[in-house]
Amino acid sequence: MRKGLILENGRIYTLNPELPLAEAVVVQGSRIAYVGRTADVRAWAGHGGWEVVDLQGRTVLPGLTDAHVHFAGYALARTRLNLSGIRSLEEALALVVRWAERTPEGTWIQGGGWNHNLWGGRWPTRQDLDAVAPRHPVALQRVDGHSLWVNTMALRLAGIEPGTHAPLGGEIVVDEEGQPTGILKERAAELVLEHIGRPDAAERQRLLNEAFSEAHALGITGVHAPEEAESFSDYQALYARRSLRLRVLAHIPQNRLEEAIALGIRSGFGDARLRVGALKIFADGSLGSKTASLLQDYEDEPGYRGLPTILPHELNHWVDRAAQAGISVAIHAIGDRAVRLALDAIERAQSKAGRPTVPHRIEHAQLLHPQDIPRFGELGVVASMQPIHCTSDMPVARRLWGERCRYAYAWRSLLNAGAVLAFGSDTPVEPMDPWAGLHAAVTRERPDGTPAGGWYPEERLTIEEAVRAYTIGPAIAAGELHLKGTIEEGKVGDLIVLDRDIFRIPPQEILGTRVEMTIIGGEVVHAGRDMT
Repeated sequence: MRKGLILENGRIYTLNPELPLAEAVVVQGSRIAYVGRTADVRAWAGHGGWEVVDLQGRTVLPGLTDAHVHFAGYALARTRLNLSGIRSLEEALALVVRWAERTPEGTWIQGGGWNHNLWGGRWPTRQDLDAVAPRHPVALQRVDGHSLWVNTMALRLAGIEPGTHAPLGGEIVVDEEGQPTGILKERAAELVLEHIGRPDAAERQRLLNEAFSEAHALGITGVHAPEEAESFSDYQALYARRSLRLRVLAHIPQNRLEEAIALGIRSGFGDARLRVGALKIFADGSLGSKTASLLQDYEDEPGYRGLPTILPHELNHWVDRAAQAGISVAIHAIGDRAVRLALDAIERAQSKAGRPTVPHRIEHAQLLHPQDIPRFGELGVVASMQPIHCTSDMPVARRLWGERCRYAYAWRSLLNAGAVLAFGSDTPVEPMDPWAGLHAAVTRERPDGTPAGGWYPEERLTIEEAVRAYTIGPAIAAGELHLKGTIEEGKVGDLIVLDRDIFRIPPQEILGTRVEMTIIGGEVVHAGRDMT
């Protein structure tokens, strides 16, 4: 009978200041039983029944947590038309043609990933899609998920015509004659999306299982997932079958708050495999769709400051209601105005309900006013950020935010002011690659090395600080530091083995890191060829 797992002869970065570097670790059952010297674990191995892995000097880290990933959305997106990285409208339309050729007429064509900023900045139109797919309703999400590009058939099915009013926090973009252009921003997209069928539970769960394996290969052992209610249900179903092969902190959708309160659900309910997170609330849109809510005008459009998706008094109500019921909040806020309103609402709620065990958090926090930076640490609000957005968004941020970019993606300023950073990917908006995120956090350069020295390099992190933001930071954000985040006796046995020592190589080489083994709760869930 297997007793557990022993890793020996390695460079094990524990992130525990009392024993920062070890040679060996023993996982008994699902928990870490020993961390220390290889010589001391020989007594364990000598009794038999142990799986022993000779690391031969390889590097070991705690398993990484992606603190912001639309995991179920990614699992589903893998089956749809993918326009990520497409460099021209013509190329995108050619892919739509191919998809239409193998899709029955009248059936929805769904997909996403397009970025009009790569096409010269012109927004695409319904007429563009009508020309290549007139017999299919088409709905394609922008890369940020905050704008939907549809054709005329899709608009008709949704009943959208000149004069149709968008829901609060949304915009139906129209041309000079008042005709819908085919771009639906923020909540206006719901008018179309509610007409599209969804896969059944069995199919969704099958797709999740496939995506779990991709996460394992990247060294991801846990995710914080802002999803719809059906995804919450899917995670529970997989958990009940012992098939949830990833640790999940599942956030509560905003429209399900009253149900959660009525059922007595609280942030932190669950165990080390599946846990209830925070209430996800949207305070604004995105940079790329130009719907992030700003304190001052956009650089290219005087008088325009973005598209708030909620009124300040409504935000206060939602945060107060959740906090009084023991539910933390995770507020999507990208622009500096949205961030300020989010901090104001949290400060107000904490003055009445106190600080929760599972901290309140702000998702993205991409543009900050310098006066608001200290408030994260003062209020104990986690900054849940995605480093890869920095290097992807640089040109657009410069164009739309100008000199305010000095406090865009301000990781160093936040950390120095006492904030907890929890890093993620925002997949499927960006690739689910933590090594690209670590590279971006440490260099603030793109993979090609531009801009040399980094974009606003004063906001770079050290590699140890960045790794902590993928391990300890998410553990704090989930109220689970006693269980996760470091390699210590008594914590869960979530470990990854790397092909290189990222603490001792040039930062540019972090990008090529390969994960040779991923272990969750003492179980090897991924092993590369060199480790089998």
